[in-house]
Amino acid sequence: MPQVCASFTANPPLSRTTDSLMTQPTHPTDPRMSLLLKWLATLSADLGLQSDSLAPASSDASFRRYFRVRARVGTLIVMDAPPPQEDCHPFVEVAGRLAAVKLNVPKILAQDLTQGFLLLSDLGPTTYYAKIQQELADTECQRLYRDALRALVQLQTADHHGLPRYDAKRLKDELGLFIEWYVTKHCKTSLEPAVLQQLEQVFDALVAHNAAQPVVCVHRDFHSPNLMLCEDPVHGANPGVLDFQDAVAGPITYDLASLVFDARTTWEEPQQLDWAIRYWELARKQGLPVAPDFADFHRDYEWMGLQRNLRILGVFARLNQRDGKASYLAHLPRVNQYVRQVAGRYLTFKPLLRVLDQLDQVQTKVGYTF
Repeated sequence: MPQVCASFTANPPLSRTTDSLMTQPTHPTDPRMSLLLKWLATLSADLGLQSDSLAPASSDASFRRYFRVRARVGTLIVMDAPPPQEDCHPFVEVAGRLAAVKLNVPKILAQDLTQGFLLLSDLGPTTYYAKIQQELADTECQRLYRDALRALVQLQTADHHGLPRYDAKRLKDELGLFIEWYVTKHCKTSLEPAVLQQLEQVFDALVAHNAAQPVVCVHRDFHSPNLMLCEDPVHGANPGVLDFQDAVAGPITYDLASLVFDARTTWEEPQQLDWAIRYWELARKQGLPVAPDFADFHRDYEWMGLQRNLRILGVFARLNQRDGKASYLAHLPRVNQYVRQVAGRYLTFKPLLRVLDQLDQVQTKVGYTF
C-alpha cells in the first residue's frame, strides 16, 4: 500500500441562503455573491435551481470559487471566477478540446464570461485525493490510477494547436520561483554568487532537456485533487477531470510527473515506476511520441518531475508568504523529497543537491548513478 502522508480537510461551510433566487438578499460583505445570485436568477426555470441549497463545493489556490446547487437534474456546479483576476474563456475553450476526445469534463450549461460565471454539470463530490485519505485497499487504488493513466493518454490526443506554449523560456522563468520564494524568502537564505551561477547552469541543462521533449496538450495539474471519482454513471466515466483552464502545449511527460510526484500524496518510487511503465505502454499503443526506450523515457519524466517540483516549492512558499495560505507548508517536505530523489540520481544536479543540503542544514551524502 502506498504511503499517504497528507491529510484531508474539507472546505468550511458557507452560510446557506433561504429565499428563492428571485428574492435573494444582497450580500454587502461579498459583492461577488450578490452578483452570482442575480445571474442565477436570470437562468431558465427549466433548470430547477434551488438557491437555498447553494453551498461551497471547493476552492483552489487561485481566486476562483465553486459552489454546488441543487437542480432538477440533481446537483450542478457554479464557478465564480472574478475578473480581472480570472478569465473564464480558457476554461470554456479547453473544455471543448477535451470533450472532443471523450474526456469526462464538466458540461457548460450556462455562461456569463463578462462577469466570470459558469454553470457546470457536477462530476460528483469525491476527489481522488479525498478517496485516498480513506485508506482505500491497494487493489482499488490501482484500479483508480489505471483509469487515470488511460484518461491521461486520452487527454494527450487533444488538439494542442493554439494553446499557450510551455517552451524553454517559460520553463526557465518558473524555476526563478524556487530561488525567489523558497530559497530566499521561505528559507531566508542568500546564496553566494558562485553558487547561483552553478544553479543557473543546472537549470539551463534541465530546461534544455525538458523543452526538447515532444509537444502535446498538457493539463499542468493532472493530480489527485483535480481527478474526480466517478463511479455513478450519472457523473460519467472515471475519472472526471477538473481545473484544466491553464492547459498548454508542452512536454509530453509533464502530466505524468504531476500524477506520480503528487505534491499532496506521497507515492514511493516503486509505485511511481509501476505507473510510469503502464503509462508508457498505453502511450506507445496510442501512438503518442514517447521515447521508444523506457530507460530514456524514465529519464525524461524524472527530469520533468524535478522541474515541476522545484517550481512547486516556490509556488507553495509564495502561497504562504504572499497570500497567507499556510496550509501549503505541510506539503513542502514531500516535494523536497521528490526533488532529492531525482537530484541525487544524476551528476548534473550535484550543485542543486548541495544547495538543498545547505537549506536543510544536513551533511552532504551523495550517491550518483547516472
